Amino acid sequence: MQSWRASLLWFDPEADGPRPHFESDGLLVTAADAAGVQRVVAVGAYDTLRPRYSDVAVHDRRGRLIAPGFIDLHIHYPQTDVIGSPADGLLPWLERYTFPQEARFADPGHAASVARFFFDELLRHGVTTVLAFGTSHPGSVDALLGEAQARGLRCIAGKSLQDRHSPDGVRDETEASLRDTEALIARWHGRDRLGYAITPRFAPSCSDAQLHGAGALAARYSDVWIQSHVAENLDELRWVRALYPQDRSYLAVYERFGLLRRRAVYAHGIYLDDADRALLARTGAAVAVSPTSNLFLGSGFFDYAAAREAGVTLGLASDVGGGMSFSPFATMRAAYTVGRASVRGDGAAKRGVSLAATDLWWQHTAGAARALGLAWVVGSLAPGSEADFVVLDPAATPLLARRTAQAASLEEWLFALILLADDRAVTEVVVAGAPASHAFTEATPDLHGGRAR
Repeated sequence: MQSWRASLLWFDPEADGPRPHFESDGLLVTAADAAGVQRVVAVGAYDTLRPRYSDVAVHDRRGRLIAPGFIDLHIHYPQTDVIGSPADGLLPWLERYTFPQEARFADPGHAASVARFFFDELLRHGVTTVLAFGTSHPGSVDALLGEAQARGLRCIAGKSLQDRHSPDGVRDETEASLRDTEALIARWHGRDRLGYAITPRFAPSCSDAQLHGAGALAARYSDVWIQSHVAENLDELRWVRALYPQDRSYLAVYERFGLLRRRAVYAHGIYLDDADRALLARTGAAVAVSPTSNLFLGSGFFDYAAAREAGVTLGLASDVGGGMSFSPFATMRAAYTVGRASVRGDGAAKRGVSLAATDLWWQHTAGAARALGLAWVVGSLAPGSEADFVVLDPAATPLLARRTAQAASLEEWLFALILLADDRAVTEVVVAGAPASHAFTEATPDLHGGRAR
């Protein structure tokens, strides 16, 4: 059994919106359950809990904030090395940077090297759970989930399905891709803290036969996840309309193939209409809001007001490498900016919203956990949750220290952290009750696999 003393922030795991709990001087107590999993057993005011746990040594972190580890609801680990690459939009960016880089993941050694760096970077920013894309190569998933398992992390990932409209080196073969997917499910799903996600890259990259097979696998394995993209970009939207003229919308393509259900997460969702939002709410499928990627690629603005009115389940995501940062603080900042936008990307008027700091934080923790169907598992410090959390320094930089010291309320204090903090504020990361495993790369590989000079 272990305990930590600090300010504590967490959220009600079952709520469909932010219900924050905060203790300015709190105690967090963790212990292993009968299966050996480290879980939160108590959380609350220090003065109240300490007498009950007086024999447990305390990690004193007064002056710091302990919060649940962040959850990234949509990220591409093979795109780690294309982050910050300029492009005119989504489709040119994929062709010029992403697909050539992803072709390299046919090499297991390269996949393993990127996986190590990827998790180092996530942990440096306080991210402890991810829903991630691999490439079309099964070995890319083996490398990622193998690295996650070695570090005790909760990771859900899948092999990208893309049997058409993809270049040599990343295009797969329909039947082989489905066999590979089923073999990866058998190998990894439910092993330790790992899960598998059936992963059509996006509707244009998949033949009807491949989407039909993906839907059949989703029906056969009801507890696996599904992940893909939807309604991200206007050029992409026009392409989908040309490819699927019989379907009412981009989202309806996935519905026709049985790919909308709980534990299905679709990134972006910028150009959804009211019928699409009602469909998401009815099926329980979720949207991974990816604001830094949407801004970088000029895709548009997510309509928070309409999504909330329709009861759409959502959470925040970096979408690296289209996203501009691994940092949850950068993602929350961008989400606030996008929420305030007064015009949707297609020019239609909409209401802007001013997202509260607690709402933004919830979207990256308990809200994202709810989108994954993992409420009470991750994303909260509520008793019973797995012991994944971060220790944050609200005085990590001179400006952050000055601003947080003057905050007049919890909301103002958290808002200052969101707007001003970065990885320097993350002083410790605890995964399954233990310090996170870091192995920061000493040198950066160059584009040809050598060492950077």
